[in-house]
Amino acid sequence: MQKTAEFCLTQACSTRKRPRLADRFIADRRSMDLDVAHHTLTHDNDDTPAEVNRSPAKEEYKKELAHTLMQTSGSSTKVLAFGARVPQQQMDHENALRNHFTHNREASKLPRKYTRHIPQDAERILDAPDLINDFYLNLLDWSSNNSLGVALGDSIYLWNANNGSIQTLMKTQGDNSHVTSLAWIQQGNYMAVGTSDHEVQIWDVDKFRQIRSMCGHTARVGALSWNGPVLSSGSRDASIIQHDVRIADHKVGRLNGHTQEVCGLRWSPAGTLLASGGNDNLLNLWDDRYQTRIVPIVKGGSIDAPLHRLNAHKAAVKALAWCPWQKSLLASGGGTADCMIRFWNSSSGACLNAVDTQSQVSALQWSLHDRELVSSHGYSHNQLHLWRYPSMVRVAELSGHTSRILHMAQSPDGQTVVTASADETVRFWRIFSGGESRGHRQVTEASVLDASQIR
Repeated sequence: MQKTAEFCLTQACSTRKRPRLADRFIADRRSMDLDVAHHTLTHDNDDTPAEVNRSPAKEEYKKELAHTLMQTSGSSTKVLAFGARVPQQQMDHENALRNHFTHNREASKLPRKYTRHIPQDAERILDAPDLINDFYLNLLDWSSNNSLGVALGDSIYLWNANNGSIQTLMKTQGDNSHVTSLAWIQQGNYMAVGTSDHEVQIWDVDKFRQIRSMCGHTARVGALSWNGPVLSSGSRDASIIQHDVRIADHKVGRLNGHTQEVCGLRWSPAGTLLASGGNDNLLNLWDDRYQTRIVPIVKGGSIDAPLHRLNAHKAAVKALAWCPWQKSLLASGGGTADCMIRFWNSSSGACLNAVDTQSQVSALQWSLHDRELVSSHGYSHNQLHLWRYPSMVRVAELSGHTSRILHMAQSPDGQTVVTASADETVRFWRIFSGGESRGHRQVTEASVLDASQIR
């Protein structure tokens, strides 16, 4: 009996010392697709709020796409496989496609890009009594110091865009005399003024004082354009005079390329080319370097041969605008009998494109921030059109003027254009993008208030 107890005790002790063995399942990695497993573990849960209300069509599309890209049915794929070996992955590029698919799913959840809003109404309206209704004049310009100059009859008024103040700069002498053109120098507070008395005046705006008077034309001066210290003036006498305002003998050249009134003048941003448009339907491009090399002239002499003489327009060419981001690109617009906006390569003189606007083109302005162009129109639409370049898709049409738009200028920050119309109003339009958004301010048109009148 004692031996039996000893045997049991010995057997129990030996049983406790023996290690316990347990069954476990070892996965067969040869039958696994580890790439699919990793994708299943790391991709977002399909039950996200954005995907709860998926349509059956979207669900079916997802399954087909998943089957094509990942060789799966689109439903959750098991991480471990204990069944038959799955087909071997065919191509390494499927991994790249799978990653691309996942990336696109994540990108679709991002918020949509902000859609630009173009106000359809003018931001501000000012009365402009006695604005001369003459298509061939240039009576509006906006300075680099944010001061707007407007000619009303025989006077020029300055509107300060920073504080809204209005001041009178000058008034012509004589009963029948009036202002026919004005232009700010590119940098600084000097203004050139053309008059019906054939005169060109230079004014120091800071001191409200005329500092110079220059003669040479035999008819009214309707167009002006600065190129540094050189001022170009175009007249009804069909000539263009180059004035160097630094010297006493200011007349340094005369350009005779038109047969009728010069109504459009614009120097290129680089200062190497001058574009001139006339009532003779011509657009001329002048290059001082070209003329000096080919046609030697004496100081103050005349030049009759422009670099390019372009005659595609069928009406007066007043609207001229050089592209600020492509130096050889020039846009021009024709009058009522033409209604075309044309784009030119100034190097070759080739017409790159032409668009029929169905309305008289009075002015053009390029955007400083985007590849866009705005055109102002007279008969018969009296609108502003915003175009996307180079497709020339019309982005917006802005209405408000009740008569033809005569002049247009652009603010220094490139966001706002101002128009002057034969309806005797000046309107400000926030049409271009760029800079911080300052919000949409309500238009105020109170013609009975002095604050809303230019004079």
